[in-house]
Amino acid sequence: MDYFDDEPLESETKDETETAPTLQNSDDTLYCEAEAPASVEKEKTTRENSETDLEIEDTEKFLTIGQKELYLEACKLVGVVPASYFIQNMEESCMNLNHYGLGPKGTKAIAITLVSNTTILKLELEDNSIMEEGVLSLMEMLHENYYLQELNMSDNDLGLEGARIISDFLQENNSSLWKLKLSGNNFKEESAALLCQALSSNYRIRSLNLSHNQFSDVGGEHLGQMLALNVGLQSLNLSWNHFHIRAAVALCNGLRCCSPPLESNVTLKKLDVSMNGFGNEGALALGDVLRLNSCLVYIDISRNGITNEGASRISKGLEVNESLQVLKLFLNPMSMEGAVFLIMSIKRNPKSRMEELDISNVLVTEQFVKVLDGVCAVHPQLDVLYKGLQGLSSKKTASLWTNPMKLIQNYTDQQKIPAVEFFKSLNPSGSMIMPVGDFRKAMIQQNKVPINRYQVRELLKKLGEKKGMVDFSSLI
Repeated sequence: MDYFDDEPLESETKDETETAPTLQNSDDTLYCEAEAPASVEKEKTTRENSETDLEIEDTEKFLTIGQKELYLEACKLVGVVPASYFIQNMEESCMNLNHYGLGPKGTKAIAITLVSNTTILKLELEDNSIMEEGVLSLMEMLHENYYLQELNMSDNDLGLEGARIISDFLQENNSSLWKLKLSGNNFKEESAALLCQALSSNYRIRSLNLSHNQFSDVGGEHLGQMLALNVGLQSLNLSWNHFHIRAAVALCNGLRCCSPPLESNVTLKKLDVSMNGFGNEGALALGDVLRLNSCLVYIDISRNGITNEGASRISKGLEVNESLQVLKLFLNPMSMEGAVFLIMSIKRNPKSRMEELDISNVLVTEQFVKVLDGVCAVHPQLDVLYKGLQGLSSKKTASLWTNPMKLIQNYTDQQKIPAVEFFKSLNPSGSMIMPVGDFRKAMIQQNKVPINRYQVRELLKKLGEKKGMVDFSSLI
C-alpha cells in the first residue's frame, strides 16, 4: 500500500485530512499532505558580498519580458547553455530537472527565472551538483517566490555549508515551501545540529526527507530534541542513516505525547526510520511511543535488527494505540513467533485502526493463518503481508487467488448493473473514492460476492489505490 512517497510518508486519516493543491505527477503520500499558506507576508533578506546574489543590473527590463526571454538572458548573464526542457515546460506545475547536470551556474539561471514564476509549484533538482552557490541562489529565490511549494535537492553532496545555508533560510522562512527533500547530501552531526535548530521553530515545512545521509547517534539526539519542539512536520524520512540505540531512544523521546511540562511532538503522522540499527532496545522505546502517541499513523522500521523480543515490545504499544494504521517491519530477523505477538496485540485492542502490517519476510503456517482469520474477524480493515505458507496445497492456493474482478463481473452481469455501481454501493456516501481501510472492511463484510482478504489485496492492485485511497472511476 503506497501511502507515502517517500516515501511516508507522504492524505491523512479521512476525518483529519489536510490537503495541498493538486500537483501534476505528485508522488506524495496519504497522511502527510499539507496546506500551503494562502498568503504570506513578503520579507526580503540580503547577503552582503554574495557571489550568487539574484540582483541583476537591468532590473526593470527583466520584470517586463516573458519567462522564456528572462531565462535566456539569465543564462547569458551567468554563462551557461539554456536547458531546453526548462523552456518547454516552464508553464507546467511540476518541473523535473533531476540528473540534468545543471551545476551551480545553471541552477542560478533557473533561480533567477523562478523569482517571478507563478506556475511552477514543484521543482525537482536531484543530482545536479548545485553546490553552495546553487543552494544560495535557490534560497534567495524563495524569499521572493511565493508559489513554489515542493523542492527536491537530493544527491547534491551539499555538506555542512549547504546545511548552513538551508538552515538560515528555514529560520526566516516566509515562503510557501512545505515539502523539502534533502536525501543523500552527506549531512553529518554538525549539519544535523544546524538543521534541527532551524526546524525547532519552523512550522511551514510539513514533509522532510533526510534519508541516505551520515547521521549517527549524536545526529539522532539533535533530531529527537527538534521533534519535541517542532509543530509543523507531518512526514519525516530518516531511513538509511546510522542510528543505533541512543538515537532510537532520543527520537522516540521526542515523539512521546505526554502531559506538560514534558515536551513532545503532536503533529508527526509518518515516520520512516528503516535501514538503521534500532535493535530490540529501540523497539522497546518505540513500544512506549505507541502507548503514548496519538498522532502517528505510519511507521516504517524495516531492517533494524528487531527480533521476536523486539516484536513483543512493540506489541505492548499496539495493544492500546488508537491511531497507527501502517506498521512496516520487513527484513527484521523475527520468526512466526514475533508475528503472533503482533497480530494478537491488534486483536486485543478493540480501538485499533491498523490497516497494514508488513512482515513479508516471515514464513508462516496454516495455524498462523487461522489465528489471523480470528484477528481479521475483529478488524476486517487489517491486511497482514507475510512471505508465504508452509505446506499449502495447490488446491487451497487456487481458491485463495481466484480472480476477484471476474467474480464481481459475474455478479454484476447477473444483476445487469455496471461494475462501478457495485463498488459505489460499498461507500455510504456513494462517492467514487474511499479510504483503503474502509474499502477492505466493506469488501469483507458485504455478502453479494464472496471474497477473502487475499482477493481484496489483489483487487486493490487492479484498482490502483494511491495515497491510501481507492478510486473506482477507472471502471467507467
